[in-house]
Amino acid sequence: MTKPLDIENRGISARLFDHPYLLLVLAPLFWGGNVVAAKLAVGEIDPFLLLASRCVGATLFILPFAWRYLKQDWPIIRRRWPQIMAFGVVGYALFNGFLYLGLKSTTAVNSAIEQASLPMLILGANFIVFRVRARWIQVVGVLLAISGVLLTATHGDPLRLIRLDVNIGDGFVILACLSYTAYTLALRFRPAMHMMSFMGIAFAGAAIAAVVLLALLGGGVGQFATLATASPTVWGVIVYVMIFPSMFSQVFYARGVELVGPNRAAPSHNLIPVFGTLGSVLILGEQLEPYHFVAAIIIIGGIVLAEWAARRG
Repeated sequence: MTKPLDIENRGISARLFDHPYLLLVLAPLFWGGNVVAAKLAVGEIDPFLLLASRCVGATLFILPFAWRYLKQDWPIIRRRWPQIMAFGVVGYALFNGFLYLGLKSTTAVNSAIEQASLPMLILGANFIVFRVRARWIQVVGVLLAISGVLLTATHGDPLRLIRLDVNIGDGFVILACLSYTAYTLALRFRPAMHMMSFMGIAFAGAAIAAVVLLALLGGGVGQFATLATASPTVWGVIVYVMIFPSMFSQVFYARGVELVGPNRAAPSHNLIPVFGTLGSVLILGEQLEPYHFVAAIIIIGGIVLAEWAARRG
């Protein structure tokens, strides 16, 4: 597990870092905003260019903050850098790459609701891969959450699964959720190092992967030159996604876990689809359909069942 953050007395920032529940609201707020921001830029920037800009920018942004920790953890980094970079490839590059591709042809509301299944996907994967003990009610909760995702992906018509008529955008978002599930499961093997140095190397791995994807699938690295004439909206989206969900959410969540523990901090992830959906409606003007409400109720029901069973266990 990564070492906790060192928080020194620095005025306003120090007071912020002493309020765990504010941090645990801001982290999912910024993560939920990732969907809204990316949807704002659809049609103005290629998804692979957005991904590469985010990952490269986030790496450059975090390096000054991580530098002293990188030097401190260098013996570990020298031995384990391929593994640490792999975390970034799967958890940052693939997750956001699939998400940005999906948003080309599905709504931000759909994407936000589908991401609500992440806690249940992680619980189910832990049971399958690591044989983590699960009560039967937790299994029911996982199945409920997955059925809610399928209802969203088929736009309220589950029979579309039989006809293989599923929106490709929703399919990409589900792949994004699966990649983040794999990343989360792999975190149990992360080296014991400071969070900032871990993020610095992981982001570097994500940046390399994103540039390779841009070169192979996004028209080549020459696409970076088109940013010179990009609109203010595109630049605003790039700056937002490379700073707020990339770094601030990670640091805020890590500090929240440090203050109140993982069990009390984990439910804050359920706020990500809430903020994503609210932003999609209020900022993007998307409409909530009846199947969204039904799917949300099913997914929330699954989460509540699983949480209740876990507390009783």
